[in-house]
Amino acid sequence: MISITLVAAIATGMLMAMRGGLLSLGRTQTRLDENRRALGIQRILSMQLGGAIPARTGCSGQLSPFAFRGTNAALEMVSTYSIAEGSRGAPHIVEYQVAPDVGGTVQLIVNERLYAGPASTAGFCSENVVLQGSPQPFVAATRLAYCRISYFQMNPDTQFRGGGWVDAWNDPNMPSVVRIDMAPAAPDLVRLPVVAITAPLYVNRVFDEVHYDDQ
Repeated sequence: MISITLVAAIATGMLMAMRGGLLSLGRTQTRLDENRRALGIQRILSMQLGGAIPARTGCSGQLSPFAFRGTNAALEMVSTYSIAEGSRGAPHIVEYQVAPDVGGTVQLIVNERLYAGPASTAGFCSENVVLQGSPQPFVAATRLAYCRISYFQMNPDTQFRGGGWVDAWNDPNMPSVVRIDMAPAAPDLVRLPVVAITAPLYVNRVFDEVHYDDQ
């Protein structure tokens, strides 16, 4: 009886230890997955913003503005990087939308659709940002305390020594930098926080220039 009791006690202890280890392993794996997702989303947004191209809208003939419009809560552009195809696929029209979420928070939604030339950019012809959405929107971040999009307007006379941040973009040219400021509504000390993303746009084409040396 004593031996059976000791064996049962040891087995119970071993089972409890194994259960605790498996639960800790599961929580650690969940945290690692969430951290990888946060880093992956930040990389995707940076790649999409950095892949913005000066595509013409076709709204006003040959010399049309570039397909780039934005406010502090919405952004629409043409990018060479998409969530579905990465940087190897065709260009896509990308839309960022700050939408309401549960409990008075906000979320950042990314919509993508295929760019099929100037005929597919009719939404850029309006003075306001017109979001058309997509069949499968991608939720980049949820339960944010705030999410604001701003654009750096460079002074063409002073180049990098002038300019400033603006909350809306309706210029025929493209901004030099786009910044997305966001923060979680309930910060978690364990998981990686959502941080601001500042991405330069490597575009040097000018709206009123028709011909370039490489054309």
